[in-house]
Amino acid sequence: MFHLRTCAAKLRPLTASQTVRTFSQNRPAAARTFGQVRGYTAPVAAEPFLSGTSSNYVEEMYYAWLENPKSVHKSWDIFFRNTNAGAPPGTAYQSPLPLSPGSLSTVARVQPLVEAQPNVDKLVEDHLAVQSLIRAYQIRGHHVAQLDPLGILDADLDSSVPADIISSTDKLDLAVFKERLRMLTVGGFYGLDESDLDKVFHLPTTTFIGGQESALPLREIIRRLEMAYCQHIGVEFMFINDLEQCQWIRQKFETPGIMQFTNEEKRTLLARLVRSTRFEDFLQRKWSSEKRFGLEGCEVLIPALKTIIDKSSENGVDYVIMGMPHRGRLNVLANVIRKELEQIFCQFDSKLEAADEGSGDVKYHLGMYHRRINRVTDRNITLSLVANPSHLEAADPVVMGKTKAEQFYCGDTEGKKVMSILLHGDAAFAGQGIVYETFHLSDLPSYTTHGTVHVVVNNQIGFTTDPRMARSSPYPTDVARVVNAPIFHVNADDPEAVMYVCKVAAEWRSTFHKDVVVDLVCYRRNGHNEMDEPMFTQPLMYKQIRKQKPVLQKYAELLVSQGVVNQPEYEEEISKYDKICEEAFTRSKDEKILHIKHWLDSPWPGFFTLDGQPRSMTCPPTGLTEDILTHIGNVASSVPVENFTIHGGLSRILKTRGELVKNRTVDWALAEYMAFGSLLKEGIHIRLSGQDVERGTFSHRHHVLHDQNVDKKTCIPMNHLWPNQAPYTVCNSSLSEYGVLGFELGFAMASPNALVLWEAQFGDFHNTAQCIIDQFICPGQAKWVRQNGIVLLLPHGMEGMGPEHSSARPERFLQMCNDDPDVLPNLEEANFDINQLYDCNWIVVNCSTPGNFFHVLRRQILLPFRKPLIIFTPKSLLRHPEARTSFDEMLSGTHFQRVIPEDGLAAQNPANVRRLLFCTGKVYYDLTRERKARGMAEQVAITRIEQLSPFPFDLLLQEVRKYPNAELAWCQEEHKNQGYYDYVKPRLRTTISRAKPVWYAGRDPAAAPATGNKKTHLTELQRLLDTAFDLDAFKNFS
Repeated sequence: MFHLRTCAAKLRPLTASQTVRTFSQNRPAAARTFGQVRGYTAPVAAEPFLSGTSSNYVEEMYYAWLENPKSVHKSWDIFFRNTNAGAPPGTAYQSPLPLSPGSLSTVARVQPLVEAQPNVDKLVEDHLAVQSLIRAYQIRGHHVAQLDPLGILDADLDSSVPADIISSTDKLDLAVFKERLRMLTVGGFYGLDESDLDKVFHLPTTTFIGGQESALPLREIIRRLEMAYCQHIGVEFMFINDLEQCQWIRQKFETPGIMQFTNEEKRTLLARLVRSTRFEDFLQRKWSSEKRFGLEGCEVLIPALKTIIDKSSENGVDYVIMGMPHRGRLNVLANVIRKELEQIFCQFDSKLEAADEGSGDVKYHLGMYHRRINRVTDRNITLSLVANPSHLEAADPVVMGKTKAEQFYCGDTEGKKVMSILLHGDAAFAGQGIVYETFHLSDLPSYTTHGTVHVVVNNQIGFTTDPRMARSSPYPTDVARVVNAPIFHVNADDPEAVMYVCKVAAEWRSTFHKDVVVDLVCYRRNGHNEMDEPMFTQPLMYKQIRKQKPVLQKYAELLVSQGVVNQPEYEEEISKYDKICEEAFTRSKDEKILHIKHWLDSPWPGFFTLDGQPRSMTCPPTGLTEDILTHIGNVASSVPVENFTIHGGLSRILKTRGELVKNRTVDWALAEYMAFGSLLKEGIHIRLSGQDVERGTFSHRHHVLHDQNVDKKTCIPMNHLWPNQAPYTVCNSSLSEYGVLGFELGFAMASPNALVLWEAQFGDFHNTAQCIIDQFICPGQAKWVRQNGIVLLLPHGMEGMGPEHSSARPERFLQMCNDDPDVLPNLEEANFDINQLYDCNWIVVNCSTPGNFFHVLRRQILLPFRKPLIIFTPKSLLRHPEARTSFDEMLSGTHFQRVIPEDGLAAQNPANVRRLLFCTGKVYYDLTRERKARGMAEQVAITRIEQLSPFPFDLLLQEVRKYPNAELAWCQEEHKNQGYYDYVKPRLRTTISRAKPVWYAGRDPAAAPATGNKKTHLTELQRLLDTAFDLDAFKNFS
């Protein structure tokens, strides 16, 4: 009850001349410009006896009256009743009753006035109604904001006005406004009377519209709310469940006069608009029939990005990594990243020759890296624009991963030095699921980049598709709500509003280190590209666009009218930039060769020579000393911290590891441990990511130990190996493949001195990340001269687990290898194996032993260049008793075996061998078991191809020559139209100059990767083994 009474006391009507100082006294005042800065106080009548010296006494009397109206003098009782009833200022006070015979008539005259006043409940209800009105604007004001520069569409796809907002915006004519006002006031939604519009109400602490005033008339409250939320900026933030963050945003947009710019800032904005606009005009004049995906209709993007970068630089950021689609990319490269204009212009020359650096990419997909001085802050800033394919939004997680890596390597644990900016199109932002996957990573411990600024170029159209057909949500940005990111919609034809929103966005990221979205509601002046005709599908929109005055012209006229610049100054600014473009165009004619390396987005200083070549073409042995192997093995089989209780089952696993180490043997998990541990000793950071990788899908890894008695207490023994080792990061990812693989690819871009691995839970799960594989990993170096050493661990094997948990689809990776199956390379070339690796687009292996797995992981770092590595990893072999490797095969001087030849009885008498079986991976153990059971160890030789691509022509030729009387067969457990057969057969035939056929022993062609029936699986396996060891199986085909 006491709290209710206190609330009533605070909510009592105040005269406008009274300014009770409360929470608003501490609110910072800043700038704002949707109109003139006005004074909001007006002189009104006051009670004759109220003053600063009597206010404390009056307050004490008021509290006493609230407790008991009879405890105060009758005159005070009447005064307080009149005040709470809303008596006009100056009339609440009644003179004390005279002590005379006429006093009874005076009492009679005053008493009806008191009895006619409503009670305190009405007062509270009115104030609560005003609070509800304020909250309605904060929640839904953006729905009536004037966001569309064309004035055709509503940004939220809904022309209706929320029922609880009294809006006088252009969406309502005057008559409708008056009707809505009547409905919402007179006995309507809020229960207020029309006369209440001039009543003064105390403002709640959840609004800043009062500035330094704590009370305003209702009419002024509505006007200020409209100024804050219903003009050219629409703010979505009330879904955020953090009071401090909500208050921060309210202060930024509600404080009167907060959005103001100095004349110098306005001139800078105009100059940036000139550059943005005239750049597109120049390209249009010179190459009117070329695709360039220009920025016309959203020229304000350039000053917007520069504002974000300026403000971020001011707040301490010195490295900004950007990702964007093709629209406006050339403009961003020219005017934000500061790529040399002649390098851009020369790409329009059809006679420009390509340097021998790869296949290249179109100009509006290329990236860039540049370090320069930020002229506004006079601080160094590094800008990187990541190259991307046409697959919209695919670059989002790549940018995030690169940003995370740069933060990691410079020790930026809070994201204060390195940040990312992602640009999006409206249709793609709403339609592409990778946007959600990327947001989903934004606050995860091992993936957060501590806030990304998202800028949506909202053309209000997707190619030819109307927004009403392109999304179900009101805005294209609604996906950002899932991570409590504030969304600032802004009319792109109001440059100052855009600049203010971008400043706030940069400040938000700097303050809270969380994502934020800027939605630039604009239009696309041309079609999807400059050759496209938009009138086919959007005739009304493009009729309006044809009439639309460019934003530069609008803003220039505004500044001229304000006297900020004059017309000659404006024209001089245009002439100056036009001259810069013309001079660059002249220089561009001297460019004869296009060097893609000049567009590299992630250089690795010091790793290559100055001209971008490897420092050597050799690879040292990948083995280790026995002491190192033993030390790593001992740590891997122990708990290196005290007072840590592990699970009993894990104790048995560690004990088994210890026994393996004593026996100088490793299994799969221990081999991986030794490869990782040894690289950490050499200063190589290792990051292993994917679903359930900490324990391992098959419970074999256990790189993170969990205390059984203390919640969330963990230990990573790998980080306790050496005193000055590199850090080891192992992190369970969210249930995402597309987003997480893109993230890890971006992480691997940042430095060559890190081993970055992504493990699929099962190999075939990579197909939901196919875009990253097809567009980035496979062709990345050819398109963008960008090397990357990412490792994909793909569990693979036909083990009767059904069609979805069997195949990692090796045929897809092999099909995309860039070697020629019909050309035998020069096998006498020095360092043939290393040259093969250097020329390939990626490396594909399927190891059959833990030792070879150990070697290929170490080789990945010891190579003098970087290539993606695809490893088909086992499942049953993780615990197979024969899948073990002795320390002897891992000691100093040993290396990865591209081919493991037969070393049994068949190798001792090669002339007696009648069949030479080639295979890869797990099926080798099925074959050796069957061969032993059939007693055919002298008749059948089995050679394992461990590295499938680049194809080991040299070693296989030696094997074939070793067994001159043997017929050749390829054996695989996959179906004939899948697996490795179609890749291996033509290359084997080329190896032997097509002197012999290469037969097939395996499963028949099928649509599904594997059967779901266990019995059928075993039947198929036995059939392929029968074929492999039936020496007469292929007679009828000869």
